[in-house]
Amino acid sequence: MRLPRKALLPMGAALLSLALVQCKKQEPETVPLGGPVARIEARQEQQAPAQQAQAPAAVSDVLKAPRPQGGEYMGLYLVDKKVGYVFNDLGPVPGQSGRMRSINELHFKAQVGARLSERLHREERVYESQPGGRLVAFTIEQRGDGGTQTLVGTVSPSGMSVVRKRPGMPDETVNLPPTAEVVEDADQVRVALLRQANVSGSALDGTDLGTYKVSTTVHPAEERLISGVKVKVGKAVSLSEKEKVPVTAWVAEDGRLLELEYGQTMKARAEPEDVAKRLDMVEVFGLTRVVLPKALPPEAQAIPGQVKLVMENLPEKFQRDTYRQTYQKQADGRALVTLSARAPEPKRLAPRPLADPEGGENLKSSIIVESDSPQIRELATQLVAGEKDAYTAAKKIVGWVATNLKKDYGASADRATDVLRQRKGDCTEHSLLTVSLLRASGIPARRVDGVIYMVNQDGVPALYWHEWVEAFVGEWTQMDPTFNQVVADATHFGVGQEGNAEITPLIGTLKVVEVR
Repeated sequence: MRLPRKALLPMGAALLSLALVQCKKQEPETVPLGGPVARIEARQEQQAPAQQAQAPAAVSDVLKAPRPQGGEYMGLYLVDKKVGYVFNDLGPVPGQSGRMRSINELHFKAQVGARLSERLHREERVYESQPGGRLVAFTIEQRGDGGTQTLVGTVSPSGMSVVRKRPGMPDETVNLPPTAEVVEDADQVRVALLRQANVSGSALDGTDLGTYKVSTTVHPAEERLISGVKVKVGKAVSLSEKEKVPVTAWVAEDGRLLELEYGQTMKARAEPEDVAKRLDMVEVFGLTRVVLPKALPPEAQAIPGQVKLVMENLPEKFQRDTYRQTYQKQADGRALVTLSARAPEPKRLAPRPLADPEGGENLKSSIIVESDSPQIRELATQLVAGEKDAYTAAKKIVGWVATNLKKDYGASADRATDVLRQRKGDCTEHSLLTVSLLRASGIPARRVDGVIYMVNQDGVPALYWHEWVEAFVGEWTQMDPTFNQVVADATHFGVGQEGNAEITPLIGTLKVVEVR
């Protein structure tokens, strides 16, 4: 089973970045930078002849938008249970003329089975403060579940240089392509509401360091009930090409960010600091599972095998027929989903290395997958041992990962080399290392997010959120390294890829009303 916070973290990061708020509520031209140097310069300006005075430099609309002073806290809720909080601040960099800084923090804390899972993700970004100002530097700090590391990046028009710091390990430097993110992208919602016009741009993702397009659309103002009083609020909806889920923001006329809504499942609500940090002790497995009306038949776990489920609240965008899953619309709006599993056709198997049928994305190395790492390549070479048949090589890799990684929910890692070093983790670690080894072996591969059938200690048949892999061996085939399945059986229902937050709105809403 997967640790649900890993489905929530991309979404939480999206909420976090969209909630960029807070600097002093006054025109930026009049905000004193503070400190002795700034005060001396201010006195010198006052004493200089009028003809020597220079017009103040233009500043971005992101600094002109009204916002509360000193940063804002928001409680983070999953299915109306608090699982964390976010803090955001934005304003001029003290002592640095022409620079603006955003600070964003995401804290996650929940019970996962018998374990307590905690995670901090903190980002500080520095921009040029003029209109269209570039992102020039960033620091990303991650602690707790998923591993501890700090990424320190400098950005230029020609690229990014990122230093990765981990406790007890030598620093690593990674050079990446440049990002198109600019200062207005730090808070598209407030910029759009200030201009009363739609805004589009790009954002550097704080987990994989890829740059993705983001757009924000202004909607008519609404009246909402806040603390028992109806108030008029601005409304804007943002959409990232990575997350693919609309995030709706409601902002008060005085600039306070009141609420963010990510689908029907996850919300962030403005709260005082002490309230935001007061978390429920949520047990997320029980909260997020999909309970079944009865146990699945034995043939669902056979190879070849099949099972049929009637589902409610499955949006049409998820109903795309594949070689494993087909959908039939029912008269009542439900969907009849047929899940099937079989081994790849022998006549279609191919030798490695294989070209990616989708253009190369499934062979890429990244700061997360790390398939070009010397350690990953060395192990991949040992495991496949000159095996030409791609499927046979893939089975060797799946078998090794299943056998050599200890199943441990308290030992998560977000990088393939960290998984290899600690050799333990949950389904996401198993899948990440498997994909990395497959790509290093010349086999296109990706992670699959979805649910898997299990009956836990309480005896309730249910689908639990999980992650496994899909490999191209001449045709696509799904494999589950967590449970050592070289063919993922028909109890696996896939709804997303690569840890994407697109699936998050399904958590807590998807229902199975019939098993056939």
